[in-house]
Amino acid sequence: MTFPKKSSLSKDNLCAIRMVHLDRVKRAARQTIPDSQLQRLALTYKVLGDPTRLKIIMALAGGEMCVCDLAAFIGLTESAVSHHLRRLKDLALVKARRDGQILYYSLDDDHVSDLLKIGLDHVRE
Repeated sequence: MTFPKKSSLSKDNLCAIRMVHLDRVKRAARQTIPDSQLQRLALTYKVLGDPTRLKIIMALAGGEMCVCDLAAFIGLTESAVSHHLRRLKDLALVKARRDGQILYYSLDDDHVSDLLKIGLDHVRE
């Protein structure tokens, strides 16, 4: 997989003249969200930026699984998978349900699978 090179500051990515469009600035200001929500959103994307956690999310999109199932699927230790699940659970991306001695994990809600689907649609274009 190749990624585009980072663009450097050049005439290609600057306006030819300096002109602030106040209507657009005001629109952006109206649409912005509080910093606390921005921080949480950034943390959510950071946590989802780990390929192992994405594998866990993809696996759970098909239905609930226990740590043993996920460890076998991903090829990691149960301890490592548990650590990843804890990070996902802290951000309400996954939830747990106990059935006797087994703890089953599933996606917390449809928003999580929507995030996955939108991301996949984007990279598959």
